[in-house]
Amino acid sequence: MCKKEEKNLWADVMVVTNRRLSVRPFLEQVERICRHRPAGIILREKDLPEKEYEKLAAEVREICQSCQVLLVYHSFIRAARRSGIRAIHLPLAALEESPAGELAREFAVLGVSVHSREEACRAEALGATYLTAGHVYATDCKKGLPPRGTDFLREVCGAVHIPVFGIGGIRLEQTQIEEVKSCGAAGACVMSAAMEL
Repeated sequence: MCKKEEKNLWADVMVVTNRRLSVRPFLEQVERICRHRPAGIILREKDLPEKEYEKLAAEVREICQSCQVLLVYHSFIRAARRSGIRAIHLPLAALEESPAGELAREFAVLGVSVHSREEACRAEALGATYLTAGHVYATDCKKGLPPRGTDFLREVCGAVHIPVFGIGGIRLEQTQIEEVKSCGAAGACVMSAAMEL
């Protein structure tokens, strides 16, 4: 099913899914993305009811496993537990509401969305293993909100000791991904460009 391609800019890309933006049937799109071997796929379909998310996640997991791509569940902690997935991405509030250290002990990969230096430091202290920080550039996902920019990203990266992925308005372009990495980020999160690949 999955052919290994040479390492390229995808190794620095964490794909964030949005099935509504997919230019082909969603599972076909996931397989197409996985062929490029991104750093991981965050299955963000949080608008789905939990049971539907769980069903979709099982199908995506099969594709990711065949391509040896990390699959990260988004927000659905119980679904991740039931499936045996040990990678989850959460808003900071969800991490703060859980008993101290519980999620960090339970999940080997614990991603957290942050929007300030202070939030980044709190997330790291609570056991996050990576952060997404943004939005860095203008994006349709945050219409009307000015981007925080690369200085913001540089500040977040300098404040923590865990990997940070810039998010927001990032395209699949080597120059833009390199700009994000020059701020100290481990890589970049990409949604629209990956869903339209």
